[in-house]
Amino acid sequence: MDTTPRTGGQILVAQLLAQGCERIFTVPGESFLAVLDALHDTPEIATVVCRQEGGAAFMACADGTLGHRPGIAFVTRGPGATNAAIGVHVARQDSQPLILFVGDVDRGTRDREAFQEVDMTAMFAPLAKWAARIDDAARIPEYVARAYAVAMSGRPGPVVLALPEDMLRDSAEVADRPRVERLSQGCDEAGLEQLADLLATAERPLAIVGGGGWDNVAAQDFAAWADRTGIAVATAFRRQDAIPNACPAYAGNLGYGPNPALVARVKAADLLLVVGARLGEATTDGYTLITPDHPGQRLIHVHPDATELGMTYRTDLAICAGMAEFAEALAAIDGPPHPGGAEAHAEWLAWSTPAPRDGVAMDLGPCVAAMQAALPADTILCNGAGNYSGWWHRYWRYTAPGTQLAPTAGAMGYGVPAAVAAALRFPERQVVALAGDGCFLMNGQELATAVQHDAQMLVLVIDNGGYGTIRMHQEREYPGRVQATTLTNPDFAALARAYGCWAETVEQTEDFAPALARALDRRGVRLLHLRTDIAVISNATTLEAMAARRSA
Repeated sequence: MDTTPRTGGQILVAQLLAQGCERIFTVPGESFLAVLDALHDTPEIATVVCRQEGGAAFMACADGTLGHRPGIAFVTRGPGATNAAIGVHVARQDSQPLILFVGDVDRGTRDREAFQEVDMTAMFAPLAKWAARIDDAARIPEYVARAYAVAMSGRPGPVVLALPEDMLRDSAEVADRPRVERLSQGCDEAGLEQLADLLATAERPLAIVGGGGWDNVAAQDFAAWADRTGIAVATAFRRQDAIPNACPAYAGNLGYGPNPALVARVKAADLLLVVGARLGEATTDGYTLITPDHPGQRLIHVHPDATELGMTYRTDLAICAGMAEFAEALAAIDGPPHPGGAEAHAEWLAWSTPAPRDGVAMDLGPCVAAMQAALPADTILCNGAGNYSGWWHRYWRYTAPGTQLAPTAGAMGYGVPAAVAAALRFPERQVVALAGDGCFLMNGQELATAVQHDAQMLVLVIDNGGYGTIRMHQEREYPGRVQATTLTNPDFAALARAYGCWAETVEQTEDFAPALARALDRRGVRLLHLRTDIAVISNATTLEAMAARRSA
């Protein structure tokens, strides 16, 4: 094993190479110049230069989800670290493997409130699965291997490693660590027998899938089992790609604005099989749709993290297993056929088919349908937070894991950076970023990153001149008292052209499909600026209808 003396920066980059890292996302900082210098001699790792650390961290989140290995971001101390913290939070709540490397102050100046100094481990400990500082260059291989293992094991999530600037310049003789793989998490045979018994006696079973760790094999295996047994399958909030939506037992998604028919099915179920999902606040409508004690319902919870099982919900059967291993094990479990899957799928098809809305100049429902008809089945949709995303959550048909990048943490500004990461990882696939006007301006500067790195992507900016989600809540809680939710926006098409993108503005529903066709005929970054009316506040209601319900 070669133990030639190397700088800490060289050792670190060698570990990334050994772990299969293909690209890093960064905003450069003087605190990790030694790493950037080592990357100069490592063309196998692409360096994606971003415009804000939050955007870099979001890109790493998305890259980790798509690549099934940790996405990698490098930022500097203080301001860089605090900007990047949003990505750590999202990776934690979204179960995404991420490693954030943060350049830190010299070891000799620590605890003096040196320039941009922050106690990195204290700051990130509540957000990350593991946060640590590497003080010895000889231990870099150990720390990096452990970071990969922690980020991928059990419930995937973020790791943060602080890198003192002087440590990265130190020289050490140390061997590289071998590539770390995610450990297989097989199913307990006794647990599977209990699961079969519970399913055999259930009259109205329903499955809810979500969380991290789903791949094409797991999705296909689970969908085949659901089709065979007829058990309806719902997806957790913003995890609609966990199984193919074409599965004859697919029942739609839970979260904000779900199909009322699906809500009724969840309430009526006598057995819930929850696979991978945490049953968080959004999926359960504030822990009311499924309560922590769920009287009258039995709960089977399958999750890769043992600490999650029984943490919030009373569980009749807990199974600690990976998604692929559990989905494969289901092949041996049948039970009596159920009609619920076919019925629920029909209800979802009716709910997810857009109907024109009278008097609406820019009707997003038909726009989604036009996109579905024009784009390939493996298109990757990326969005941040906002009511605009509800049209795609309701009407888009997802085909496989990795076709929906949407933060369950509800973070704004995610869509454009996620699309950049997706476009760079899969240059042959169609990638679409969806953003509201408020959402877009939180990380719209990453259009510059997309152009610089020749990303092939389409961006849709849905502009209603306001923070729509908050306006909706405001109208419900404090009707007629609009405050702090109105926005004055730039000309987004002109802004995109200034970045070097092709762009058009669309204001009428019938103009959308032709504009989309023109966008798809071009290469590079293309942006469609869709002007909508905030009065059409969501895919299911309007501000006028909300007011009418209050006065009724």
